[in-house]
Amino acid sequence: MNCFPCRILVVEDEMMVLMLIEDMLSDPGCEAVTTTATVPQALTLIGAQVFDAAMLDMNLNGDKTTSVADALSARDVPFFFPTGYSGRDMRDGYRNRPLLIKPFRFEKLTEIFTELFPR
Repeated sequence: MNCFPCRILVVEDEMMVLMLIEDMLSDPGCEAVTTTATVPQALTLIGAQVFDAAMLDMNLNGDKTTSVADALSARDVPFFFPTGYSGRDMRDGYRNRPLLIKPFRFEKLTEIFTELFPR
């Protein structure tokens, strides 16, 4: 099975979660998974590379990721929020983006990509 998008940006500050996501995305054969744990680095990557989709944690070590969401939106990159927060009010200006509540399973991750990229 091929991954829906081929080049995915994962913005996540928890190393164990990041490793789990990388493993999950490599199973369906994603072409490239680029990871970062900081807002400045995410913005640099978005400016330098083309991504088909992104997974964006809402909070990176206390820093909100609204500027990263803005940069992804400006480039029409579909994204969603994997988060440990259950409140939707955390997604300032992006309430229409899907939430993937942590901890999650591979099936839930696949469901989100199906929503973003229906066949």
